[in-house]
Amino acid sequence: MENEIFKDSNISKSYLRLSLPLVLSMAVALIYNLADTYFVAQSNDTNLVAGVSLGMPLFTLLMAFGNIFGQGGSSLISRLMGQKDEQGVRCVSSCCFYVTIFAGILIAAVMLMLRVPLLYVLGASEETFVHASNYYIYLAIGAPFIMVSFIHSNLLRAEGMSKESMAGTLIGTVVNIILDPIFISILGWGASGAAIATVIGYVCVDVFFLIAVAKRSKILSLNPRELKVPAGHLWQILGIGIPAALANLMQSVSVVLMNQFLLPFGNDKIAAMGIVLKVNMIALLLLTGFAFGGQPLFGYYYGSGDKKRMWELLRFCFRFISVIAAALTAVIFLLAPFLMRCFMDQETIISDGTVMLRWQVITMVFVGMILLLTIVFQSMGKVTASFLLSISRQGVVFLAVLAVSYRMGGYMGVIVSQAAADLITAGIAGILFWKELYSVRNYRECAP
Repeated sequence: MENEIFKDSNISKSYLRLSLPLVLSMAVALIYNLADTYFVAQSNDTNLVAGVSLGMPLFTLLMAFGNIFGQGGSSLISRLMGQKDEQGVRCVSSCCFYVTIFAGILIAAVMLMLRVPLLYVLGASEETFVHASNYYIYLAIGAPFIMVSFIHSNLLRAEGMSKESMAGTLIGTVVNIILDPIFISILGWGASGAAIATVIGYVCVDVFFLIAVAKRSKILSLNPRELKVPAGHLWQILGIGIPAALANLMQSVSVVLMNQFLLPFGNDKIAAMGIVLKVNMIALLLLTGFAFGGQPLFGYYYGSGDKKRMWELLRFCFRFISVIAAALTAVIFLLAPFLMRCFMDQETIISDGTVMLRWQVITMVFVGMILLLTIVFQSMGKVTASFLLSISRQGVVFLAVLAVSYRMGGYMGVIVSQAAADLITAGIAGILFWKELYSVRNYRECAP
């Protein structure tokens, strides 16, 4: 059952073999997410762009629920592989798949029943409600397909099948890019067309992943007879998966609250921030890809007790991700006006968005460190540390900073709040790193 990539003596080579396909997958996912915004923005209808932007938290919500068993399951599977427990891997993978299907159907039903109040909570106004509602309805219907895609995307990587995970995402993106202009512009379906294209893309992703698991995987299972898992395994999945999901949920909450704080300043500010957050995904998804690329290795080394190789991997990742984050910050900071103009050629949107975007990326090096340490704690099954980091950057810390910044600085206070929250969260991450890992004697003695 052991993939040769976990036994390679060259740790940096193993890391890059796992992370580069994932980064490419993240880049493809970025295009997937940008496609809706790009084709909708070509209408130059601010209300339409704002309406679709208000649907971003909904997508993040579905990602969060999918990641409960996606990231929680992949973290446990990596450790089980290190322990040579093949039957445990099969049971965990089957459980994650079928539980997510059931949860997706339940969530879709709840979201459709609560559509109107939830849309107003998301920040819909009279001008944007129809567009936001059209996008919301079809994305809610596709909830089970979207959630399931995150399961096997994570589980395949845990087995070392990063290329297959990337290929599935690529297929969904190509389908979405082909369908977006047809549904949005040619057929004139607007926000509904954007959502329908997205859901069809995820259906294609699911079909590919199911074939990959059935035909290519040596240890993952789709057999419902292997659905039962020990209570201890289930708690380990939830212990890591829920904090990972909370990070996504907090991201949704942060976007919703930011939109609410920006609403008094006009829909053009919400539209600009919607585009900014999409562009910011360029850096965040790439950094997430490099951080997540090490997850199977961190989990495997921890499960097998190979602390020395784990430290070597951690030191390499710290240096590598810091360089990538600094480069991304410089490029996006310099090209901010151009990047905004690519989406919407309105001077107000461009000028406001340029300032917003630069404040979003200025602390990217610290964000890279936060992401890396979060993945390390998840891989090791460190529930408390993982939980604290998951609710900090775009959760408790951000919400507190946003409230204070708004009172002190009004509009500009809202814009700078994420950067301030990043710095505070980086400090928390450093403290947790010392407490949970470096201060522990048997880990410190293996540190390079």
